Amino acid sequence: MRWGLLPGWVKDPKGFTLLINARSETVLEKPAFKKAIRRRRGLIPADGYYEWKAEGGRKQPFFIHHADGAPLGFAALFETWIGPNGEELDTVAIVTAAAGEDLAPLHDRVPVTISPRDFERWLDCRGDEIDAILPLMTAPRVGEFAWHPVSTRVNRVANDDEQLLLPISAEEMAAEVEAAKPKKVVRKVAGAAVDDGQGSLF
Repeated sequence: MRWGLLPGWVKDPKGFTLLINARSETVLEKPAFKKAIRRRRGLIPADGYYEWKAEGGRKQPFFIHHADGAPLGFAALFETWIGPNGEELDTVAIVTAAAGEDLAPLHDRVPVTISPRDFERWLDCRGDEIDAILPLMTAPRVGEFAWHPVSTRVNRVANDDEQLLLPISAEEMAAEVEAAKPKKVVRKVAGAAVDDGQGSLF
């Protein structure tokens, strides 16, 4: 599926802003999500996710993951958009909630993660009742997640390797800060040629 939900009632997708997130507080009322939350719920598996925090005039990336290293299941809503010529496009959005006190310094919103014991309850869309899944759309418990700084190499989409998940030391972080500073260019002013006599025969 493409990340960025496109509701089925959209006539022209080119003029519609893609919805990458669905706020848990308003998901039941928003026209774009109120049908999907009842009939089209899914899970997005992940090892973790990145957030950027302003530090010392730069944005430092952090990798956020389950404290015990277990994989995550992001709460998701999906739609299949059908075009005028019968073409189909499957799109998805991640449900978010207000961050708890531990994660709030990194970002005020967090993805809603569904515990494995609640996978079946979240995915069960056979009925139209949603009371059973409402308590699941909350932020992680304090202490449930952990995070560490990672290399700014993650800022480039061309970089895609496991090193981007590994923590970096304070020394490595300082080296990246230094490398990111603008380089000073020393310009030499051309002066009159000096004759030191080495080009002379006498």
